[in-house]
Amino acid sequence: MSTMRKISLIEDAEGGWSAIDEELGVASQGETRSEALENLDEAVELTLEARADEAGYPEPDAPWFDS
Repeated sequence: MSTMRKISLIEDAEGGWSAIDEELGVASQGETRSEALENLDEAVELTLEARADEAGYPEPDAPWFDS
C-alpha cells in the first residue's frame, strides 16, 4: 500500500502487541511489534479487497473504534 497511514501500537498487559489503523477501522495483533504490524498489513489488504467487492462489507464492531 503506497498511501500514508497513521498506525497505533499498543503493548498488551500480557506482553503481546495490537496494531490499529483507526482511519480504515482495521486492527490486528501479534506477539511482537513486528508481527502485529505484518498482521495489520495483511488485514488492511484483505479489508480493502473486500470493500472493493460489489457485495459490500460490514462496518467495524470493536469498542476501540467507538467515538
